[in-house]
Amino acid sequence: MRVYTNKEELITEIKQRYQKYIAGLQKIREDLRDRRTDEVDKTPSENLSYQLGWLSLLLGWEEEEKAGIEVQTPAEDYKRNNLGGLYQSFYDTYGEETLDEQMQQLNKKVMDLCLWNETLTDKELFEPEQRKWATTKAKWPLYKLVHINSVAPFTNFRTKIRKWKKIVL
Repeated sequence: MRVYTNKEELITEIKQRYQKYIAGLQKIREDLRDRRTDEVDKTPSENLSYQLGWLSLLLGWEEEEKAGIEVQTPAEDYKRNNLGGLYQSFYDTYGEETLDEQMQQLNKKVMDLCLWNETLTDKELFEPEQRKWATTKAKWPLYKLVHINSVAPFTNFRTKIRKWKKIVL
């Protein structure tokens, strides 16, 4: 996993990876948004729904803890061994939106993520056990959770979208 020297570097990477990811989704026709292929595990709509779901959870965990609410990760009624059910909830929640609407929502989530990261101190972002919701046996600092829910999937899903487009378009 990539290591960042400061929050500006992390925010820049989020923005750059997001722009490349979203650019790959721009020219997909709405009538193809749910086209499934054996070679790629998510449709374009599912891909966007997945990202919307995880970023919503990540930002929600922070808001809930600030409000004094005990956070259940990954989400209420879901355990880490039932992520398939959680992913389906993302598809159900966001999948009825058009691709354009999903991209607009994701753009806002990414902006919110970057704004939140700007408010964090270096200690909060780079030292473990700074949030109850982020304290695990692995003792990851917040930046790692931000990375695996933004930079990593934006990078990996960009490749999957390109592969999907080669097959479908």
